[in-house]
Amino acid sequence: MSENVENLLLEHLRHIRSRVDQIAEDVTDLKHRMTSLEHGMGLIKREIHFGDEVDARQQVSLDRIVERIERIERRLDLTS
Repeated sequence: MSENVENLLLEHLRHIRSRVDQIAEDVTDLKHRMTSLEHGMGLIKREIHFGDEVDARQQVSLDRIVERIERIERRLDLTS
C-alpha cells in the first residue's frame, strides 16, 4: 500500500513540476512581449515628440510670416 501512495505522490509531484515549468516558460514569454511593447511605446513617444517639435517650428515660421506681412501692410499703408 505504501508503495502505491509513494507512486501516486511522485506522479502528482511530476505533474506539478511540469505545470510549474510551463508557467515559467509562459512568464518568460510574457516578459519578452512586455519588453517589446515597452520598446514600441518608446518609439511612439519619440515620434510624438518629433511631431511636436515640427509643429513648434512651423508655428514660429508662421509667426514670422505674419509679422512680415503686417510690416509690409504698414509700409504700404494698407491697414484698415
